[in-house]
Amino acid sequence: MGVSGSGKSTVGRLLAQRLMVPFLEGDDVHSAANRAKMASGHPLDDEDRRPWLRSLAAWIREAVGNGRGGVVACSALKHEYRDAFRGADPDVWFLCLTLDRATADRRVAARAGHFMPARLVDSQYAALEPLRPDEPGLTVDATADPRAIVDEVVLALRESR
Repeated sequence: MGVSGSGKSTVGRLLAQRLMVPFLEGDDVHSAANRAKMASGHPLDDEDRRPWLRSLAAWIREAVGNGRGGVVACSALKHEYRDAFRGADPDVWFLCLTLDRATADRRVAARAGHFMPARLVDSQYAALEPLRPDEPGLTVDATADPRAIVDEVVLALRESR
């Protein structure tokens, strides 16, 4: 989880490979309307996100129900969004990738072919709610090497289980 440009997809793919579990890119689950809204420079609101969150929660429920687990890369900016995932499985574990706005702006502006424009980064920071003590997970500096982040996550997962 984290704002756009925090490295969720990169770290998520690496983590899924390391854990040998399926990976879901949350951006791929957005509706065409949500993608168009963001591409036009308008942030999503909670109503826009509701079907997306339901789809992600259903994927989590299925992955856990099949006994395989998985890694989902998505913003999960608000506590209530993460609660939807915990409703799908109470053992969901969160990785929060943090970075400063200037770095997020620079990373998003440098991406080619992505529907999320850099001007929406501020809206993500406005919505972002850090992990709470009741949410199992880890918060790490997203400017660290992605492989080092995965190493840290694997250690934290072992300790938490």
